[in-house]
Amino acid sequence: MSLDTYKTVEELSVPYNPDLLVSYKVIHGYSDPEYTIDKVRNIEWELHNARQAQKHNAVLQDKINGLDEHIMEWSNPNYDKDDVLRELCEYFGINPSKEIEFTATFTVTGTVSVPFDEVEDFDIDWALSDDISIESGNGNIEITDWSLDHARASS
Repeated sequence: MSLDTYKTVEELSVPYNPDLLVSYKVIHGYSDPEYTIDKVRNIEWELHNARQAQKHNAVLQDKINGLDEHIMEWSNPNYDKDDVLRELCEYFGINPSKEIEFTATFTVTGTVSVPFDEVEDFDIDWALSDDISIESGNGNIEITDWSLDHARASS
């Protein structure tokens, strides 16, 4: 029964109350139904999410059904595997990536100010290891480890 059955909301025997507890039947396929109690607002969200999931499933089912057109073309032994993968990615709107491990060598030149009375005991390796870090400004690059192999101070 929908609200359209009534002329106004006021004609309902119970006025709308999103916090009202209601008892309803949950159907689990062919097994025995379960009776549960929940607030109206929670049931409304479950219904909303179910409608959204149903729409999403319909879009995905259309995509799957559309593959029929391509299967015959892609099954041709002369069709390049890379072309099939590229077209599949394009069809589904995905852009997969592969992680590539790398090792890099950097040369850094700079200056450091050292108080005159600390020059004698100054250790450039310790200072650089303690005060320099390497980070990526790009979310696609992850620096997992770095080390300072050699530092040389010139007076």
